[in-house]
Parts: sequence; C-alpha cells; structure tokens
Amino acid sequence: MSGGASETKLVNFAMANKARRKIINLLANGDRNLEEITGTVGKKTLDFHFMILCEAGLIELEDETVKISEYGKNFLKCKKERGTEEIKDLSQAKPVEIAEIRQLLPCIADSTKFRIVANMDPLGGILKILEPIFPRGDYSDRKDSLIVQKGEIITTIYGSGKVVMRMVKNEDEAREELENLKNAINEAIKKGVAPAPREKVRVELTDIYKYLPQTNCGKCGEQGCYSFAIRLMAGQVSLDRCMPLKEPEYAANQERLQFLAAYV
Repeated sequence: MSGGASETKLVNFAMANKARRKIINLLANGDRNLEEITGTVGKKTLDFHFMILCEAGLIELEDETVKISEYGKNFLKCKKERGTEEIKDLSQAKPVEIAEIRQLLPCIADSTKFRIVANMDPLGGILKILEPIFPRGDYSDRKDSLIVQKGEIITTIYGSGKVVMRMVKNEDEAREELENLKNAINEAIKKGVAPAPREKVRVELTDIYKYLPQTNCGKCGEQGCYSFAIRLMAGQVSLDRCMPLKEPEYAANQERLQFLAAYV
C-alpha cells in the first residue's frame, strides 16, 4: 500500500476495533488457521473483521490460513517505534483548577443554547501533548489552543487558561463539562505521561455521506441525509440522531461512521 490518505483511513479504521487489534497481534506471532482465530475472537462477526483487515492490506487469507502481510508487519513495527519515541513527560506539570464561570451568553450558532467563558490555571505549554487524551481533540500551534468536541458541545482551551464552551444547555451542564475536562487533564498529569499523538486523518463530507443510510427519512430533524452529513461535519448534530443507523442492517455503517466522526 502507498500510505496515502485513503489507505491511512482504511488502516486507522481497521485498527480502531478491539477485536481486529486482537487478530493482528495474534498473527504477529505467526500464521493461524481459521479455527484458532475463531476461538480467540468469536465467530459472529469474524468475516466482517477479516474483510476490513484485508481491505486495509494488513492480513492475507490463503485457504484456511490467515497471516499478517508484509505491510501489516511494517505497520506494527512503526507503531511500536512511534509509541516508544513519542510518549511525553507530564510529571512536572501541576494539577489544574477551574475558576468560576465569568460569562454565560446566548450561543451564536443556536439561540436555544449557551456559550460560556471560564478560566483554569495556565497550562504552561502542555496543551499540545494533552491532545490525544480527547477522542475529538484538535490542537492549533498558531493559537496555542485545543478544541475538544463532545456531542454538540465544543470547547476551546487556550494555553493562557481561558476556556470557551459552546452549545451547552445551561450553566449546570457547563459546570459538569468543565469538571469532566479538569478531571481528564489532571488524570493525565497524575500518570505523568500522555498517549502518543494520533495520526491525523482528513475526513471529507463524501466520506460521511457514503456510509449514511441515504433514506432521507427526516427522523433526525434534517431535510435529508446530505444535510445531516453537513451538520455532522460542522459539529452541530451527533451521530445518534440518525435513527436508521440503529437498525441491525446498518451496523457496519455505524461502526465506520463512529470512527470517522472522531476525526471530524
């Protein structure tokens, strides 16, 4: 595989699932037959996991034997090397505290919601290495800011300690989310290390739309699936608003979309 953007998405999606990581780690120790893998992972969704891993070029199937590909071996080797090189030391950082909320204002994007401005202790240059602890975190060097998205709520943390939170229902929800934010940061500081940075994946609107049911049922409150995809990309709706995705026939689509949504 060439390692381009589309291949990166396939590999990252393949390795985002616990069962598939288990398969790859099992194969790293040698070829296995189907019975051995079934005994480890379970039979119910095995064909689906094999399809995803093959699409990503990580495994090869030969009759009843499953083996890791050369690309898969190189992927595991690079992943291991990156993990040892990129762990950051947070042991010198001090736990942070949230100051009182300074402002509660109507949200510009949705007048039924609010935005708040609060302060926490200055983060002393550790924002960038905290990015991986948030599934939907995005750090900006230029602004020294970290944007964290959770459902519809978008929070921007600045190195100075300023915190801006948008799309909250009320002050109580804002306080709860600020407490969760503080706890996540302090837990990483307590451990003394942050996870290795995630590989960035660019998600296009077509990537999202492709895996939506495309029934245009309107149950999500939007005019159609394309409108829903646009709002999802903008962080204005959450994936659980799509009712058809909860049906068994769309289980594979839902898993793919959950993965992509983490990079929006």
